[in-house]
Amino acid sequence: MIRVDALCHGYADQPSLIDVSFRVEAGEKLVLLGANGCGKSTLLKILAGLLAPRAGSVHYAGAEISPALLKRGEARRRFRREVGLLFQNPDVMLFNPTVYDEIAFGPRQLGLADADARARHWAAAVGVERYLSRPPFTLSGGEKQKVALAALLALEPKLLLLDEPAAALDPRTTGWLVDFLADLPVTLLTTTHQLALAGELGARALVLGEDHRLIYDGATDAFLSDMERLVAANLAHAHRHRHGALEHRHWHAHEWP
Repeated sequence: MIRVDALCHGYADQPSLIDVSFRVEAGEKLVLLGANGCGKSTLLKILAGLLAPRAGSVHYAGAEISPALLKRGEARRRFRREVGLLFQNPDVMLFNPTVYDEIAFGPRQLGLADADARARHWAAAVGVERYLSRPPFTLSGGEKQKVALAALLALEPKLLLLDEPAAALDPRTTGWLVDFLADLPVTLLTTTHQLALAGELGARALVLGEDHRLIYDGATDAFLSDMERLVAANLAHAHRHRHGALEHRHWHAHEWP
């Protein structure tokens, strides 16, 4: 479904991705890991066609995703329908007067006859149907995230790119989200700083290093159990522990809030 070859990107004179290559098969569920600033969000935006790489290429379903392709009407419509990106901050995605209009917006733009049915179905699926008449800005952060997710799912995409989808969620809703994503029949690439969730979000992990290169592509559990790799990726930290008069230091897998 996805082929990334020697991908490079930067902002001004600062590199954000260097020589990144990987493949994703249809139906896979992957987790994208790395320290702050390593390029995870940038990679998702490139895969979603929102940024163009400086070098290298990205292919989706056999076609190179380029500014030229996304200017062609039918190719653009197909890509935007099949590939959805959930931003970490849902406020950047919500702009309609009601939750109903937000979820129905994509199907309406594509002229789908069942826009109403899709909006109501996915509102119920994520648990926001009671908010359909409310303005999205009146909802909590977790509820906004659900609305943004439902708005993507209303297009019935084949590939979902999720940037820290659990960041604004409480523990109960986080558990719901993990189960919900596991049951979705789509290809998923999810970033997270919550390493305790990583193995649940994807059996395969892609890890970006602080040098903006892909430093690991393999089984998630194997990576999470390798403290040397976690330390090298700046995904583990050490701090002092005191037990009475005894003090010692050891490494811990790091979780960001």
